[in-house]
Amino acid sequence: MKEMKGMNAVKEVMLAVNGTLMRGLELEKNLLNVNASFVREAKTRKAYRLWSICDRNPAMIRVGVDDPLAAEIDVEVWSVPLEGLATVLMNEPEGLSIGKVVLSDGETVLGVIGEPLLVRGMKEITAFGGWRNYISSL
Repeated sequence: MKEMKGMNAVKEVMLAVNGTLMRGLELEKNLLNVNASFVREAKTRKAYRLWSICDRNPAMIRVGVDDPLAAEIDVEVWSVPLEGLATVLMNEPEGLSIGKVVLSDGETVLGVIGEPLLVRGMKEITAFGGWRNYISSL
């Protein structure tokens, strides 16, 4: 999180996105509409799994480094003005929320994660390493 010099108030947060909020995809406009800016491509720590929710969007869940199916998942990191974060979250599909995500370089940022109930009965796509790889295989 970035702070303004001499002030304690957080003005923007780093947000890792792993699906339709990514550049060029369906919900990227939700980030652009709150004046968010793309920072970089990254991967998560090898502690996450990924599911397709009816091929409309993914849901990433942190499972831990001891899970044999855990993988590094492709994400994009965006800088989001704090006042826009709630707007982005409220426009996410049901069952997706904001939590902490650990990147492969050890940095912890906020990120879009799925609720465990959301993935029940859905297709696991962890082996693809990310949403873009999965949708390009369809």
